[in-house]
Amino acid sequence: MYKILSPIGTEIEIPETVEENSATFDLTDLAGAKQYYEENGYVVVRRVVDGAACDSIRNAFDKTVKQYPGYIYRQATANPEKNRINEYGFVMNPLLNLQSLGDVAFAPLKNLAVKAFASTPVKAITREIFSEEGKLVQSMYFEGNAETWPHQDTYYLDSELIGTMVGCWYALEDIDAGAGRFFVVPQSHRIDMVKNGKNFDVAFNHGQYKELVKKILSEQRLEFRAPFLQKGDVLLWNSKTIHGSLRTTRPQFSRSSLTSHFIPVSHRFLQFQSKIKPLNLREFNGMAFNCPKDMERLSSRVVLGIETTFPKTFQMAKKLAIKALVK
Repeated sequence: MYKILSPIGTEIEIPETVEENSATFDLTDLAGAKQYYEENGYVVVRRVVDGAACDSIRNAFDKTVKQYPGYIYRQATANPEKNRINEYGFVMNPLLNLQSLGDVAFAPLKNLAVKAFASTPVKAITREIFSEEGKLVQSMYFEGNAETWPHQDTYYLDSELIGTMVGCWYALEDIDAGAGRFFVVPQSHRIDMVKNGKNFDVAFNHGQYKELVKKILSEQRLEFRAPFLQKGDVLLWNSKTIHGSLRTTRPQFSRSSLTSHFIPVSHRFLQFQSKIKPLNLREFNGMAFNCPKDMERLSSRVVLGIETTFPKTFQMAKKLAIKALVK
């Protein structure tokens, strides 16, 4: 086991081998995986994505995103940014919504990613959890670890039936214990936290929300788990499960991974716990994908141009709009 500090400063131990993991499941026992997920708020399913497919996705990322000099929407800020590459050559600002990337510059990565998200195994897992088909509402790509704060996804996005959305974290390589492991807090999906708004709104009081989550983790002495994921393994978690990524202690290792968020196909999409947001749906491999700011649309490319020309003005306008929404 590998010793590391948690986001609240306590020392925890995390596995360095598959044998040291807590319970994991494979595709032959999805009923067992669902039961574990419902009890713990997360589950690890092994060998979901073929290893060769993982390698192809990483290679496509290297040949497209890493070579791209322009702006791409990023996960941490939802703003368009150029690549921030560290001394080890890793992109440190993860991508947001690969399904919305433009085909001209990013077709190899986009096509491989959506194929993984809409693969037969992933459809089977989400169908087991939802008891119906799922639709993808958001996706991401990580290479370097920017250390994600502990949070519940529902604060930002969810199904209209709060606590229904499922997140999936796909390991595209064996994830080293010091590379910034994805962590979950078992059974934290049973915790009802303050809603997004007033003194805890995401626009102007995001920091207070982050501190509240840490306070709950500390006062309730909740457990952190950061399973060892091998290439092709997937960790699924509930939208109310507290999760994030641990600090990086071995920066020479990347933690290449995909993330996707699914809701049942019959549900509407809830944003900031305040607004039912219409989805811009496209179909890939028989699955519905939400494609916000779809770069195949001229209107989205125009908005991108405005955002990058007047970034401060646009970002303040966005914050004010969110504040009005979650008041």
